[in-house]
Amino acid sequence: MSVAERERHIVDGAIGFFSEHGLDAQMRDLATAIGVTHTLVYHYFPTKQALVDRVYLEVFEGRWKPEWEALLDNRKLSPEAKLNAFYVDYARTVLTREFVRILIFSGLSDRSITDRFFHLLATRLFPRLVRETRRHRGSSSRARPSAREHELLMGLHGGVFYGGLRWFVYGQAVHETRPALDDATVIADRVRSYLDTSLSLEPAGRAAAVPSRTAR
Repeated sequence: MSVAERERHIVDGAIGFFSEHGLDAQMRDLATAIGVTHTLVYHYFPTKQALVDRVYLEVFEGRWKPEWEALLDNRKLSPEAKLNAFYVDYARTVLTREFVRILIFSGLSDRSITDRFFHLLATRLFPRLVRETRRHRGSSSRARPSAREHELLMGLHGGVFYGGLRWFVYGQAVHETRPALDDATVIADRVRSYLDTSLSLEPAGRAAAVPSRTAR
């Protein structure tokens, strides 16, 4: 293999290995599993954290699409149309075995991947979703989300992710006929329920703001 091919082999192997055994697994076991020497892995990645960082870039940050931000910023579409289109493509893009299981394993270890990914969501996604939800409610407020706004949004986002959790971690199909995790009807039901419930929220800015340590 060329240098680039060997590095690609190690990264792909690490993604599969970590998704199966977790981020606390030993590098020596990783090397054995992918058929290379322990020394060779460290030649390309001097520390385990360097390899974990590369896995994060490949599986998480690398799957982020700037088009999602453009979609959510498009003033010509309704909030419901935007959220439906976003979550169908988001689910299609991220709800893979590797993404779901590595995120869970990271949360159970040092949270280095979960912290970075949730920071990405908190800066590039959640503010847009709050804005569009308020637009649906007829509000243009830029106040920090209230605790209810925050938790309602986490319910929507977490509900989409939970389909992947049920299948790739619990081994339970979403339904006995197992519709796809990006099933447009299932997602539309979630989005409609979320937006309908948001109409009962207090006007943005009047409810108590969510504490800064949980604002993400």
